[in-house]
Amino acid sequence: MAEPLDVRLVLATSTGGVGAHVRALARGLVDRGDRVTVLGPASTEEHFRFSGTGAAFVPVEVSVVPRPAADVRAVLRLRRALRGADVVHAHGLRAGLVAGMALPRGVPYVVTWHNALLATGAKRAVLERMERYDARRATVTLGVSPDLVERARQLGAPDARLAAVVAPPPAPRPSPDGSDRRAEVRAELGVGSSPLVVAAGRLAPQKAYPVLLQAARTWRDRLDRPLTVIAGDGPLREELQRRITDDGLAVRLLGHREDVSDLLAAADVAVLPSQWEGRPLVAEEALRAGAPLVATAVGGVPELVGDAAVLVAPGDPAALAAAVVALLDDPVERVRLSAAARERAAAFPTEDDTAAEARRLYVELTSSLG
Repeated sequence: MAEPLDVRLVLATSTGGVGAHVRALARGLVDRGDRVTVLGPASTEEHFRFSGTGAAFVPVEVSVVPRPAADVRAVLRLRRALRGADVVHAHGLRAGLVAGMALPRGVPYVVTWHNALLATGAKRAVLERMERYDARRATVTLGVSPDLVERARQLGAPDARLAAVVAPPPAPRPSPDGSDRRAEVRAELGVGSSPLVVAAGRLAPQKAYPVLLQAARTWRDRLDRPLTVIAGDGPLREELQRRITDDGLAVRLLGHREDVSDLLAAADVAVLPSQWEGRPLVAEEALRAGAPLVATAVGGVPELVGDAAVLVAPGDPAALAAAVVALLDDPVERVRLSAAARERAAAFPTEDDTAAEARRLYVELTSSLG
């Protein structure tokens, strides 16, 4: 093994996949003997407990939206906190911006792009300038999906590569009495033998839940009355609940759940209606759980799921509804998809694999300096 590295990982505000990935990366590097410091908002340490991996944590308030005064403070704080690093690795556009401005001279710098730009108008123009700066500033730009890698190259990244970001393995949640967890979840939701459609993710525009609600009107009046549940919270909750109530939909917003993998395992059909995704962790979780999955053919989803899911165009509630209904009416196809999902998931890299891959990149970059 190469000599221990001093690695600084930088992220902005996160409650989901980015923070989970940084935590897994920190743990894998610490396990390999490296000195790791995570730098990000205090809320991320509260949520992900990076220090529990053996990494150090330094609070630096990097928000997901530009805030000039706060950004200046973040750059100044990072300028001090990044001294002595062998490698700096930022995660996300905003973290990349402030870390790039604070970067010590001569230190290899990696930025992982986790999301595409979906904004429009003046906001998009501002974000595109940040994106171009990130691409050209980084020694290596990693994209979690092929379209992000290509975008970085178009914007002038000197070295852009694909990087896998994998979902953490589900924590075992056995039933207290030893009963079937799937049956227990379905009983909790009150579905009985009726179909259960499950979606999970932040209640934000990117996830396109209004499209799912419109699709749910198609199966609202079926005799078997499917229940659709959405696990997650976010800024669109009130708007979505209003639509559910106004349209009389059998849709339930569950809020934040710690048992998403159990919900997916209990589903007759899992749905990912997003406008865009890189390598969505919830899709990985669905495949691991053997859930028949209907997803939109966006970003890195097709490469992730292969033939183990049904893909539809984004923003098309009729196509989404048709695919879900077809699976509800075809138990044989659901069984086939479930088996295909588990087989594909078995070949996914592990969190430790991604840490090993990142470390190989760090060693490559630091060795080139010598």
